[in-house]
Amino acid sequence: MKSRYLIFLLPLLLVLTFWLWPGKEQISYNRQIRPIINNKCISCHGGVKQSGGFSLLFEEEAKMNTESGKPAIIPGDADGSEMLKRIIHNDPEMRMPLGKSPLSPEEIELIKEWINQGANWEKHWAYIAPENNIEVPEVNLDMPVQNEIDHFIYKQLEHMELTPNEEAPKEVLLRRLSLDITGLPPTLDEYDDFSSDSSPMAYEKTVDKLLASPRFGEKWAAFWMDLARYSDSKGYEKDLHREIWKYRDWLINAFNEDMPFDTFTIAQLAGDLLPNPTESDLLATAFHRNTMANDEGGTNDEEFRVAAVMERVGTTFEVWQGTTMACVQCHSHPYDPIRHEEFYQTQAFFNNTQDKDLYNEQPKVFTYQPADEKKVKDLLSWVNDKLNPAEKLPEISEDFLYQQKEDLLYSLGYRKVEAEEFQDKSRFIELVAHDQESIWQVQDSSWIMFENVDLDQVNAISLGYASVYGAKVEIRLDSMLGRIIGEGTFGITDKSFPRNRPEDWKTLKIPIEPVSGKRDIFYYFKKDKSFAQDLIRVDWVFYHEKAPLKDKYPSNIQAKLVELSNAKPIQTPILKDLPKADARKTYVFERGDWRSHGEEVNAGIPEIMGTITNQEPNRLDFAKWLVSRENTLTSRVIVNRIWEQLFGFGIVESMEDFGSQGIPASHPELLDWLAVSLQDDMNWSLKTLIKKIVMSQSYRQNSTTDAQKIKKDPYNKYLSRGSRTRLSAETIRDQALAISGLLNKKQLGPSVMPYQPENIISFNGKFWFPSEGEEQYRRAVYTYWKRTHPYPSFVTFDSPSREICTSRRIRTNTPLQSLVLLNDPVYIEAADAWAQRILKESGEDIEKGIEKNLQLVTALKPEPEKVAVLFQLYEESLAYYKGEGKDLDENAKLAAMRIVSNAMLNLDEFVTRR
Repeated sequence: MKSRYLIFLLPLLLVLTFWLWPGKEQISYNRQIRPIINNKCISCHGGVKQSGGFSLLFEEEAKMNTESGKPAIIPGDADGSEMLKRIIHNDPEMRMPLGKSPLSPEEIELIKEWINQGANWEKHWAYIAPENNIEVPEVNLDMPVQNEIDHFIYKQLEHMELTPNEEAPKEVLLRRLSLDITGLPPTLDEYDDFSSDSSPMAYEKTVDKLLASPRFGEKWAAFWMDLARYSDSKGYEKDLHREIWKYRDWLINAFNEDMPFDTFTIAQLAGDLLPNPTESDLLATAFHRNTMANDEGGTNDEEFRVAAVMERVGTTFEVWQGTTMACVQCHSHPYDPIRHEEFYQTQAFFNNTQDKDLYNEQPKVFTYQPADEKKVKDLLSWVNDKLNPAEKLPEISEDFLYQQKEDLLYSLGYRKVEAEEFQDKSRFIELVAHDQESIWQVQDSSWIMFENVDLDQVNAISLGYASVYGAKVEIRLDSMLGRIIGEGTFGITDKSFPRNRPEDWKTLKIPIEPVSGKRDIFYYFKKDKSFAQDLIRVDWVFYHEKAPLKDKYPSNIQAKLVELSNAKPIQTPILKDLPKADARKTYVFERGDWRSHGEEVNAGIPEIMGTITNQEPNRLDFAKWLVSRENTLTSRVIVNRIWEQLFGFGIVESMEDFGSQGIPASHPELLDWLAVSLQDDMNWSLKTLIKKIVMSQSYRQNSTTDAQKIKKDPYNKYLSRGSRTRLSAETIRDQALAISGLLNKKQLGPSVMPYQPENIISFNGKFWFPSEGEEQYRRAVYTYWKRTHPYPSFVTFDSPSREICTSRRIRTNTPLQSLVLLNDPVYIEAADAWAQRILKESGEDIEKGIEKNLQLVTALKPEPEKVAVLFQLYEESLAYYKGEGKDLDENAKLAAMRIVSNAMLNLDEFVTRR
């Protein structure tokens, strides 16, 4: 009987033993196999090069037959897989990787076991959505904890057998917060107030105050301007002026108002496609009009239009997805599973915008400066009140004021058009630099074209012009060789154009044949008696109607119409789609050559990133997808960018690349937790995110360190101490102006031009006209940015040229930086103004004055030794200026104190945030 029971029990025991016996751990492709493939295999078996017909980029390609007719990977059969055979081959000419060191025994064993386990593939972590209920880890460290961030940071430190630092002194914390949140240092009064506030809420109250400051937007706009490749010029060889500062102001306001990041994203990528877009929505789309435009004569406009569109694809994916896409325009991604054709599917979202590398930057939105806006609105209201009821505008609002003005003038028959606002041109037309407010016909037989001009009641056309040689013009319909409806001869207005600017403009009025409806008009310019390169300048075109409504009104009203017409608007280039009937088709470019069309593609996104459900998605659908629940990579990327601004490095250090070649995240769970929280709990509020981070104990740590931390965490990636980083170029300049009392706190408006050396601003024609008075002391974010001539001191402190999107500035440490602080005019002027204030405040106690003001740099009360050294410098300098240097400066005290204040601006504490 017992033996019969054993017969039944033995098989059961064997099954239980099999299931309970510890087997080999499941190999992780992402964690264990992908790093080997990316380091040793992918360069020959990836998106660009697929030696032997074998690619490891996509799972289906890796497991299909190679050129030999056999698959390299047979799931479950490592010994039968050609990949393993070649990895362990004895012949160096057959062994992989070819011509390189063989894989280590550990790497070979991992690959073998992975194939035997089924060669299971995984998406790269960045393309896998984080869990919605990430558990905050428990920590055993006996250290203060302020919020969930500390749990993640401390857990990693606990694993590394490190402990975080104690909290930094209050004064250091205040300077850190102030520089990080507003980009400006605290005042001495603010140091005193914060130090004396012993309430539990003192720190949080300070954070809230700084976040509410209007200076917040100016600081945070600067980092986004690197991403937006913001510049006041167009780039390439001519690098002409671009009027786009209204976009910078939009950014500052958006950050100050804490615009939710999803709204912020949609506005910039597709504000023009929103239902009933506002002026603000249109201004936001200038984000993608920051692409470079080539105004060099003879260039192909379509070539550079395509170049701009392709750049927009790469920039969009870098900014919002942390994904490198530029290489995919020529071939499939070498390292990440993104196919060549998928680049062009995404390009289709941007391929139908109206801009086409024209000088005039159309399409544009026209707005006014606040003072001009009031003037135009008052004028418009005054004229509108005087009109007959049938001819009045229904209402006058502040939004789209320019368009209301144009509608009124047009309806009354006052139809003046700026010549530079053409819709197309020949190669021989340029705009006159620097302001580009008139056209320049540079060769015989050139033309400009205006689309859909209503000619029903027009009997003559006038042109405002200037000419040195004289010229002829033919007005043609519908094409350059279309029917001539009028022609005229331009006279000579002057012998030359001083500084390339005509001083005397004249008007040529040309009667035209009757034409009905809306037609395209070509103005075809030809030489008269002289053949020359500079035949004619044209400023404006006026369409004379037979019986315009304006003529029945008295002269005072007509004079107001002229005044309205002459009110100069701000012209900001924007995105705007072509009408559906004129939509462009999008093709794959073979090897990235815009002239070699492959197959036609429809708008879509890379398969690895998901799908957009709409059947015919447009740019707005794409923008909404970027910030949707289906795409959590966006929230990871923006969290990482904010983290980098506050700590000096990102959780993923390679800000621009979250792909398989990027630097792995130091705290992946924390990144995912913050990304989910930003969407679910913070409703995309960046101010809330910033507050969460700076409220953490991890952020508040002292930046001092020891040998153990330097050994285990040399670059402070794991936040074993407070971060210590070199300040940005903009913050260093702003800090000098603020400490010295020179800072002009005026906000918004056109870019300013501080002093630059003459030999820099005269290169390739003078473009820099130094601002006068206090304008030159405005914050660095308002400094005019020219791509071919970036502001010199910014470049020395590692600012980019902004020709392309820049995700992170690489910090350097060179002697040139010290030379800038010692010699650049702005720092000399700051040192002078600061010296005057120190002398005025300190009276006879110079040493006390130095000590008091040095705290503006050191945050903490300065060490006596440092004060003594600076006071000694003052006394030695004073003796020099009273003695052998008495002819150098009549005010010896001021000259000596200027030396001291200049030295304080050169201290390590001045350029470092700690």
